[in-house]
Amino acid sequence: MKLGYNVATTKENATLQEEMELCEKHGYDFIEIQMDKFPEYLLEHSLEDMKRFFEANHIKPLSLNALQFFNNRKEADYKVVLDTFKEWLKIAEFLGVEYIVAVPLVTEEKILKADIHKSCVNVLKELALLAAEYDIKVALEFLGAPLATVNTFNQAHAIIEDINDPNVGLVLDFFHFHAMGSRVDDLENANVQNIFLLHINDVDDYPIGILTDEDRCFPGLGSIDIAGILETLRDLDFKGEYISIELFRPEYYKMPAEDVIKKSKETMIESVQPYFTL
Repeated sequence: MKLGYNVATTKENATLQEEMELCEKHGYDFIEIQMDKFPEYLLEHSLEDMKRFFEANHIKPLSLNALQFFNNRKEADYKVVLDTFKEWLKIAEFLGVEYIVAVPLVTEEKILKADIHKSCVNVLKELALLAAEYDIKVALEFLGAPLATVNTFNQAHAIIEDINDPNVGLVLDFFHFHAMGSRVDDLENANVQNIFLLHINDVDDYPIGILTDEDRCFPGLGSIDIAGILETLRDLDFKGEYISIELFRPEYYKMPAEDVIKKSKETMIESVQPYFTL
């Protein structure tokens, strides 16, 4: 399994260029790019600069994160989502990125689960058709928050099963999996080959339903059953190649970026190595 770094982990204490260089220095295999860091990068660099960097180094770009709130949108809002996705496809193709991550709508509006499911299936099918022209895959990342329209593994897995397209799959983020009470049993009853990407992290031991991204911590320092998730995936002969760390902890934003990147890799290896070959 290849190790990756999601730049959300040093979102506030390093530039994208610095993250790329530090991840290369510390032997990561790939990097997942948060697109809200792109405008700052392009002030002093170009897409051509980024492409040359990846061509000249071991580390490679894996995904663009994240196409936000794609489902159950009004027509004008959905047009913005679609236009953004089309632009990202061009960037992804140019850089050699394999995945675009999409996250569901977060809203206080009450929407029936059947309507959420239908919208997600229809939109992701449309996105997949567009992405297929670029040989890029779409990865749905459910969000472990009460107001997220897709907030459990089972709900997200049912959407992917209905779509039944090898170009569409899941992101299994350990925080989101834990935060709304998804269980290892859910993995055992699923087709884990629908999972494209793994995001590893841990979280402080707060009750289910009130956890936030800022509560994330390095793997092994919190309450997530990381061993249970990885052992189950191994036993189910999970074929996925990629696992990356994704944290949003304000405390870590105050640390030197290189320290965070080093610690991230160390804790990933400690967690993953008992179950998968690195």
